[in-house]
Amino acid sequence: MSSKCQVTNKKANNGYAVSHSHVRTKKLQQVNLQRKTVWSESQSRWIKIKISTKAIKSMHKLKF
Repeated sequence: MSSKCQVTNKKANNGYAVSHSHVRTKKLQQVNLQRKTVWSESQSRWIKIKISTKAIKSMHKLKF
């Protein structure tokens, strides 16, 4: 399975690591993914998904 959020489709971002002498080397900024079990109303069962922490936070906001 790819390192992509299954809810928001977020994936890694390209960036640079800049040293003290300003030498830039390419790096990937990965998404903070967590494996969670979420209750599905349509299927009436628990589903395991890879979800970003930002999406978890917004899900909690919508519930309450």
